[in-house]
Amino acid sequence: MKEKTIDYLLRSAWMSVSKMYNEEAGKKGSTMATGFALISIDPDNDTPSTSLGPKMGIEATSLSRTLKSMEEKGLILRKPNPADGRGVLIHLTPFGKEMREFSKQVVFKFDEAVKKSIDPKDLKTFKRVANEIVELINTRSIYQPEKKTI
Repeated sequence: MKEKTIDYLLRSAWMSVSKMYNEEAGKKGSTMATGFALISIDPDNDTPSTSLGPKMGIEATSLSRTLKSMEEKGLILRKPNPADGRGVLIHLTPFGKEMREFSKQVVFKFDEAVKKSIDPKDLKTFKRVANEIVELINTRSIYQPEKKTI
């Protein structure tokens, strides 16, 4: 059998996790993206919309669609930012806080199941390796940006 690449293993694992989260979220008429956004929004203070994209690692267009859907479902309210007239603050509604709690429990249940099933030493190694992969990518140690030619 041909050995699977690291890329394949990462994508395959994430696709399985994503599918599982979407199935759980679907039980409440939601999606993984909505759950992730709910978890990223401060439940007690309004959150600037501009801080959500980087926090979640998604593009502004995708975030905008997710927030619009969340607003339509009554999970959030968008308020003008009094400190910055152009900015928008995201506020969780009581229903949004309830769904945020559901989303957190889904994540915690997955985390606990993995911790029960995998040796702590192996998990520590996994976390170290995953962090090193992220660092390799973030420091552009794998591919160098192309130099633009005029």
